[in-house]
Amino acid sequence: MNKPIALSRKATFATPDTMPGALSAGVAATLLAAVGDVAFILSATGDILDIAVSHGDLVNHGFADWVGSAWIDTVTGESRTKIAEMLAAATAGDTARWRQVNHPAAGGDVPVRYLVIALGEGERLIAIGRDMRGAAAMQQRLLQTQQSLERDYIRLRQAETRYRLLFDMASEPVLIVDAETRRIREANPAAHDLLDVSDGALIGNPVNMIVAIEQRDDLIAHLGASEAADDVRPVILRLANRRGEARISVRLFRQARTPMLILRIEPAENTIAGHRFDATLAEVVERMPDAFVLVDRDMTVLTANAAFLELTELPSIDRVVGGRLGTWLGRPGIDLELIVGQLREHGSVRNVATILRGAAGAQEEIEISGVIAPSGPLAGQGECYGFTIRNVGRRLRSVPAAGGDVPRSVSQLTELVGRMSLKEIVRESTDMIERLCIEAALVYTSDNRASAAEILGVSRQSLYSKLHRHGLGNLVSGDN
Repeated sequence: MNKPIALSRKATFATPDTMPGALSAGVAATLLAAVGDVAFILSATGDILDIAVSHGDLVNHGFADWVGSAWIDTVTGESRTKIAEMLAAATAGDTARWRQVNHPAAGGDVPVRYLVIALGEGERLIAIGRDMRGAAAMQQRLLQTQQSLERDYIRLRQAETRYRLLFDMASEPVLIVDAETRRIREANPAAHDLLDVSDGALIGNPVNMIVAIEQRDDLIAHLGASEAADDVRPVILRLANRRGEARISVRLFRQARTPMLILRIEPAENTIAGHRFDATLAEVVERMPDAFVLVDRDMTVLTANAAFLELTELPSIDRVVGGRLGTWLGRPGIDLELIVGQLREHGSVRNVATILRGAAGAQEEIEISGVIAPSGPLAGQGECYGFTIRNVGRRLRSVPAAGGDVPRSVSQLTELVGRMSLKEIVRESTDMIERLCIEAALVYTSDNRASAAEILGVSRQSLYSKLHRHGLGNLVSGDN
């Protein structure tokens, strides 16, 4: 049997007095200088007699210039006690141990770990130091990593809590099924109520137990078809325990690289009633404050709500339908391709930051979430995608009060590089200068439009047009 290793033990030379042999002064000095990043030859009172620095960065901090100084004077105030204790221990012949002290420097304190030992029987000491900045930086990175992991863990727990709350409160029966074993992993309370079983009774059972015995093979076949394609139509089957017919729809997803199936069960009486709410649902989508757009596999717009029309600065839905989503969404050739790639790989994307360009040249910072939608008549029975778009831009559209910040600065214009072409950026800067000049003229003339047009060298009609284009009509009190 192997003997356990005692990790706390140290191995030293068995015969240190004879085996190394006699070392010359030059060899000893070389060894001492190579042991650490810095080595001091000290007097018994702690004065620095000689220095060897092997770390070039320590030379830049002035370590090589301390010859003749008292070692205790080269450290910070809180480290002076440690220096005194190390000198006293070395002079008394006590066991040496490593101690960390800090040296003041221009860029911040330099932490160095020292070991002080006596040189033979003379009056000299050797202090061997190791630069601890690398270890301190590594500890700082470790701490930051731990804090980041803790934040991620908290966010994960919060997301899990929200998911569990929504899952349990949903009025629609939902099952989560392991695609490999065909066993139920999770079931919400609505599913237990529908199937008339006690809470938790469905967990771990084969999923085909939820339907009548004669239709269990039909359910398994439907699950297999749903794994192979995303556009499989729901199937109507009879539930077990004479609970009536239900419309069952299945969608495949992956969780921790494990294929899972989500089953939505809709009682048959609700399938008929559901058609009455189609119009209501369409109206709700139309009135949503966040933009919504449905596109086909080629990213051609099939339909959109009023909020999307507002972002794209188009007057009617007819101007949007049939257009390519990339016309308005994302930086050309970059964002949309990445979003679609993630969508096709994972089935959904959430809160992707990008931009949306309006037909009149406006640009908004947005967050977009998307999902692969089931096939339908709009998509011609093919794959389609639904996107929700939220405006997260913080730029104020209203004109700031006198003395406030201008609506767009030079630094903000430079941020457009990579998002817009040079021609568009130049147009943006031209609009900014034009707006600033108009504002200055209105302030100079006390909001007199006629005088402002005269000092600007434009006609009144041209000034009115520019005021309307820049949204400055609310700055003036009248048409003087």
